[in-house]
Amino acid sequence: MQGSKKVFTVTLLTGAVLAVALLAVHGQTKPSAAMAGATAAPDRVAIDNFTFTPGDITVPAGTKITWVNHDDIPHTVVAAGKFKSGALDTNDDFSHTFDEPGTYEYFCSLHPKMTGKIVVVAKRK
Repeated sequence: MQGSKKVFTVTLLTGAVLAVALLAVHGQTKPSAAMAGATAAPDRVAIDNFTFTPGDITVPAGTKITWVNHDDIPHTVVAAGKFKSGALDTNDDFSHTFDEPGTYEYFCSLHPKMTGKIVVVAKRK
């Protein structure tokens, strides 16, 4: 019986060491923002499957938003009179810093049914 207890203890310790190693390798030794209950404002918008994701974002003034095109065809990001990207090919990105509070509705000029909205609020003092 003592031999089987030793094997069980060694197996249990090996499993614990492997679990800690896996967590460390994947950077999960600290709680993620989601696990800690924090809600960070997104600063990236994915363009994928003819959709801006997330479609609506609320951010504080001074936030830089980056759009990244993951589709196989070009898209643009346009807010009339505010900002306009060129054609974004696959994996291209476009960034804009929102300094002024307000609502910025945007769309893809190549596919006008693709729309999104950025709501910029004043920074807290």
